[in-house]
Amino acid sequence: MVLDQQIENIELLAKQVVEGFIIGLHKSPFHGFSVEFAEHRLYNIGDNLKHIDWKVYGRVDKLFIKKYEEETNLRCQLVIDTSSSMLFPIDSGKPNKLQFSCLAAASLAVILKKQLDAVGLSFFDTSLTLHTACKSNTVHQKMLMTELEKKLKHETQSQSTNAANVLHQIADTLHKRSLVVIFSDMLDRISDQDELFDALQHLKYNKHEVILFHVQDGQFEVDFDFENRPYEFVDLETGERLKMNSTQLKEEYIKKMQEYRNSLSLKCGQFGIDIVNANTNEGFDKVLNAYLIKRNKMA
Repeated sequence: MVLDQQIENIELLAKQVVEGFIIGLHKSPFHGFSVEFAEHRLYNIGDNLKHIDWKVYGRVDKLFIKKYEEETNLRCQLVIDTSSSMLFPIDSGKPNKLQFSCLAAASLAVILKKQLDAVGLSFFDTSLTLHTACKSNTVHQKMLMTELEKKLKHETQSQSTNAANVLHQIADTLHKRSLVVIFSDMLDRISDQDELFDALQHLKYNKHEVILFHVQDGQFEVDFDFENRPYEFVDLETGERLKMNSTQLKEEYIKKMQEYRNSLSLKCGQFGIDIVNANTNEGFDKVLNAYLIKRNKMA
């Protein structure tokens, strides 16, 4: 898929993609947080027993009912890693990780707009380079699509990342309970994973629902499927170069990458974070469709 030839309007493409798979969903894959506790009132005969606060009863020997306030609308913050490692693969004729993420995010924004939900957008590398409030109006939606469309042509190399600090900042910035959807290859100081895990846990501690799309090129970044010949490997964030035959690296690389992926999946499971292994070679529409169908069935 050559983006310059086939993508002229990211919003139009997202709408076409969404129309293609929304038919298969029996209900919305995303729901508002509709059980926000408000106050107590005395129990009346006929009230549903499941709403009785038994802890209060144990203290005061009277039956009280928990009252809740309905919150029909959802707030969703779409967070995209725009560091240089997300530009891989370069000049391959198919979407790189950043383009994959922007297209998937645009599709989610269309779905949420259909639900009349509020959507915000954040870009980050070593810091937050864009962070909008969550809104549901059409003007705001157009602005988000414009920003996402700009990133389809993003080519800045030698730009590193600091996901841990940025995610802490986002956790502190979002004052209302939100759905936070992160698109990143999570290649931020793999040797120091605890900082990254602490940042993800911070989001959960603040009662946000978190979905992490772990975006990677399955052929090269996961399976290290290179021809058996010499290559010059370039770190897109630091510019560091390494000349070596691919077979000299393959076994150790696959081992280390699998250990990291397993550790990330385990931590996300412990924190209650939904992780999606997003292989760019499968196409953003297929990855997103499979996830939404799975989520729809579990709802």
